[in-house]
Amino acid sequence: MNKFENLKRIEETGIVAVIRADNPEKALKIAEAVKTGGLTAIEITMTVPGAIDVIKELADNYNKDEILIGAGSVLDAETSRACILAGAEYIVGPTLNENTIKMANRYQKPVIPGAMSVTEVQKAMESGADVVKIFPATLFGPKIIKAIKGPLPQAPLLPTGGVNLDNIAEWIKAGSFAVGVGSALLAGAKEGNYDRITNTAKEFIKKIKQARKEI
Repeated sequence: MNKFENLKRIEETGIVAVIRADNPEKALKIAEAVKTGGLTAIEITMTVPGAIDVIKELADNYNKDEILIGAGSVLDAETSRACILAGAEYIVGPTLNENTIKMANRYQKPVIPGAMSVTEVQKAMESGADVVKIFPATLFGPKIIKAIKGPLPQAPLLPTGGVNLDNIAEWIKAGSFAVGVGSALLAGAKEGNYDRITNTAKEFIKKIKQARKEI
């Protein structure tokens, strides 16, 4: 699949599963649980020990139709390239780093840098971002999406931080391209209950579909 097909997949699913874990084994179990629940866009953050090896193992074990593997918390171009060579199909960062954007574009991989203000969102788009991650979105709630889309209606925004089952509909109705969800999705991992993660993933999908019908 090419870059634009992968972006379409993220948009259609409406959610990126942001995976943080204490060790590689747990990250792999979470990824499988999320996939079983129907979420195919999976982001392995660089805060996971051995994150790049986790990306490579997922890329080796699943085809691109099963899981769209991304790398998250990417801070620089060097890490971006290492992730892409390991099998990452998209790059997500918490900040706006222009060299990271350039590297992802060099390899024709979707790149989603972080921003908060209208100024940062505009700069990210001008620098070649495909989607802009609004982070930490919990500081403002869904109203930040409408506020940014006032002057920048063309901006594809992916809020991350504070998105949960109770407010997911608000984020979608506010105009989000998709959302990034971490702790609200992965709570079951703390007790080793991966079935809970699968069920939560299914609930998120239902909520997104319903919200889109109501727009």
